[in-house]
Amino acid sequence: MLKRYQISEGRFCDGTAETCPIHVYVNPDEAEKRFLVNELKLDEHTLASSLDPDELARLEFEPEHVAVIVKRPRSYSAEDLYLFRVSSMGLFLFHDKLVIVSGEDVQPLEGRQFQRISSLPDLLLRILFRTTLHYLEHLRIINQISDELESKVRTAMENRHLINLFTLEKGLVYYHNAIHSNGVMIDKLKSSAAKFGFTPENLEYLDDLAVENAQCYKQAEIFSNIFASLMDARASIVSNNLNVLMKTLNLITIAIMVPTLVVSIFSMNVRIPFADHSLGFGIIVGLAAISSAAFAIIWRLVSAARTTVEPRPRRRRRHP
Repeated sequence: MLKRYQISEGRFCDGTAETCPIHVYVNPDEAEKRFLVNELKLDEHTLASSLDPDELARLEFEPEHVAVIVKRPRSYSAEDLYLFRVSSMGLFLFHDKLVIVSGEDVQPLEGRQFQRISSLPDLLLRILFRTTLHYLEHLRIINQISDELESKVRTAMENRHLINLFTLEKGLVYYHNAIHSNGVMIDKLKSSAAKFGFTPENLEYLDDLAVENAQCYKQAEIFSNIFASLMDARASIVSNNLNVLMKTLNLITIAIMVPTLVVSIFSMNVRIPFADHSLGFGIIVGLAAISSAAFAIIWRLVSAARTTVEPRPRRRRRHP
């Protein structure tokens, strides 16, 4: 699908004429791919790389254009089940046009980053900057989701929330590698700035872009390390919660078995005490209650003895 845009009064806006300098191809079909390769002289391998989510970000110089492959986060939906993925996007900068090729619909190029656009190279830098901000937005969302899942893990008895955390960690690894790949491409872009004809303002913007991407990479690295280091602790919490539940169930079972034993003894089909006593039933029920109370008292005494803190040894005085 082809969309055309133009720059009017320093702003990015829609266009319909074929002379519009910005062409956006979203998941192009075979006819559009042939047009890009045959008419615009795009390298077929580079075009395929812009649609391959596993391709690394890179910068290539062709006779008639410059190709920039950038890694960008995919739009997240509830159907992804906590898995954040990345995709590739190709930016092909010609002398008089900018061709954008992506496997999914590009986010609206609007907002503060797309104001006062001076040229096509300036627009290319702003798209790269918007991609970095998109990563930062997703990292904040991942952090919020992880906080919610951690609060559920504290009381969980099953592995469902742990699996969701593992999925988040997998997405963070994808983001970490993609942001690093973009950083390498941005460094190469800085070293080849003369070939783009960047203005001093563009060079300053490129420096800000490199700093922002480095901070994004560091934040993704911190989140990834936290997830990896605390995953075993979270699994231990779920296991401990299950152990506490089993302990409680065992206590309830034992507490029921003790009076049941007393009642069962007096239910034998043999000659037993209180068989002819008028208060026999009440006496048996009382004995069962006393056995339950005795069990509870003994258990509390044992638990209190286990939790008693031993006195600390006295420190020896140091003699001068």
